[in-house]
Amino acid sequence: MEYIIQLLILFILLSALLKLSFWKLWQTAVFALFLAAFVIVAQRWAVLQSKTQLTDFLNNVKIMQDTAVLITIESALGFAFCFAELRVMFGLKKARWWQALLRCYPGLLALPVLFYLQTQLIFAMPGSDFTLLTSLFATALFLGFPLLSLCLAWLCPEKELRLEIYFLVNLFVCIIGLITTVSGETTYTAARNPLNVKAVLLSLGLLCTFFAVGVLFNKLKWKMKWK
Repeated sequence: MEYIIQLLILFILLSALLKLSFWKLWQTAVFALFLAAFVIVAQRWAVLQSKTQLTDFLNNVKIMQDTAVLITIESALGFAFCFAELRVMFGLKKARWWQALLRCYPGLLALPVLFYLQTQLIFAMPGSDFTLLTSLFATALFLGFPLLSLCLAWLCPEKELRLEIYFLVNLFVCIIGLITTVSGETTYTAARNPLNVKAVLLSLGLLCTFFAVGVLFNKLKWKMKWK
């Protein structure tokens, strides 16, 4: 499980860096400054943590279920950003105000990830000056995030390809997050009721009907648009 969590952390940071690659350099620098300030402020709580507390946190079923919900919401926002940007790029839809909000949202899952990395850094170097460690960590974040986002934009200059990679990374974040937060407990048990054939057929009929209506409506919409 520890390796899965480390993989999840890696994908979350990669997702944040990919999102920043769509920003201007000064915007990325401002967000990096915010992250650096966050780890400096969080030092007072990071030094109070212990490995036992973090283990208990990761083994808490309720907390992990809530974390799974947050990861899913974060991934959904990433998916929405990808689809919105692609529709605007290909001229299928004009930019709206909510698309600007999606672009400005950097991904706040990086905050708990950085807090976790900060605690691991403190655990790895006992007896060191925690203020110095935090300052070095904050400096690395302030310099590293803009530089790495620029490197990603340089390695992958095509915006469409970066959007596809960002989509796949968020998909991996969602999947790995759900795997990581599974506790093995069954929250809801299946009811042992006989199969209702009529209800199943009715559901399939409604699904096929609405699917056909949606396809016809979409075709009519495109025909009217290109006339």
